[in-house]
Amino acid sequence: MANEMAPPEETPVPLPAAPTLAVASNIVLQPPLSRRGSGPGLVLIVDGGLPLGHSDKTLDPPPLLKWAEEGFAVAQITLANAFGQDLQRAIEALDSSNECSPKGKYGLITYAPILQSGESIFGASTSIAAIVNYSAVLIAAANAAKPILWHAAGANISSANPGIATTHVYPEASENFVIPAHENYHSASAAVSHTRTLTFLKPLTEGPYFDLEAIWNEHCLYEFGERAVEKTMGTMVEEPYVNHIPTITGGIGRERLTNFYRNHFIHSNPPDTSLELVSRTVGVDRVIDEFVFKCTHDRVVDWLVPGIPPTGKPLEVPFTSIVNIRGDRLFHEHIAWDQATLLRQLGLLPEYLPFPYPVNGKSPAPGKKFEYRVPVAGVETARKLVDENSVQSNEMFSYGIREVDA
Repeated sequence: MANEMAPPEETPVPLPAAPTLAVASNIVLQPPLSRRGSGPGLVLIVDGGLPLGHSDKTLDPPPLLKWAEEGFAVAQITLANAFGQDLQRAIEALDSSNECSPKGKYGLITYAPILQSGESIFGASTSIAAIVNYSAVLIAAANAAKPILWHAAGANISSANPGIATTHVYPEASENFVIPAHENYHSASAAVSHTRTLTFLKPLTEGPYFDLEAIWNEHCLYEFGERAVEKTMGTMVEEPYVNHIPTITGGIGRERLTNFYRNHFIHSNPPDTSLELVSRTVGVDRVIDEFVFKCTHDRVVDWLVPGIPPTGKPLEVPFTSIVNIRGDRLFHEHIAWDQATLLRQLGLLPEYLPFPYPVNGKSPAPGKKFEYRVPVAGVETARKLVDENSVQSNEMFSYGIREVDA
């Protein structure tokens, strides 16, 4: 009833939904959880002892859902005795799935050690185009004819495997570091390895490819142009997050992020807010922007300068955004800027501040104090980002300490 009375822009946008299908007692098929709804095939191999549920310590979903959000049709095998038959049934399930396209060039990701007999089976399969190994055991040279990527956990593992596998070592991680509910889960290593896996797999499985720039631009249109909360959230995965690093503002998870957007961001930005793009780098799963955030500080902008009443000052602040896109929806945004230059532009950062330490071993004279010139620029930082010749470099090298009356 509440949704019927809400303004159009607040009507929740349906998220991709596709039920998991049982293929056998130890095999399931998950269609893609993307807005596109179809994608290449991927076979996952897991051990029955792995904790494959959601974790209350991270938003990272279990592998089956994560790869489906990336846009793959995913067949997951829990290891049993008849591995050869299980692999064939998983491949047949992908072959017959209307949501799996193209056919016959499937990736295989194993999170569990495979016996040599099992390796020979998927090594001989003509449907498996590439192999990714997250287990602690190197896949044998029998599969060297297929491209292999090994994510090796632990500092004691050598990365030298010429002719067998492309190897990345994660010295700070332990086995099962990519399983969110496992005690060894290591978020940084899991994120880096996931991007490497996408880079490795997509050319071999013919995708899935998405226009990441268009997805990010769509999100920004709803966020800053239409100022529509639910449309903005509709461009994001089931459990996304946003982190504005200097002010530690944002939201972790759909409910909190929706609340943040509705009450502290989308409708809180000044009407003249604009973003001037300076550079953009597009990777396999992210868009990295340099831009100048511009507005007039005519209200409390609590995500940007929380608690500070309006000053009426114009702002031009260099920003950097790292936007991680999973499939055709955003997973997270990491946004950073220099808070000091923002405060300088608002007239809230003095040119000099007290220096409470001795200088060259000497304290200030009686009735005196040391002050240092604050090495922070104002709007010049934005101008320098846009035009490298607009401001002379290295002028702060002349800054120093002064002694003044206390």
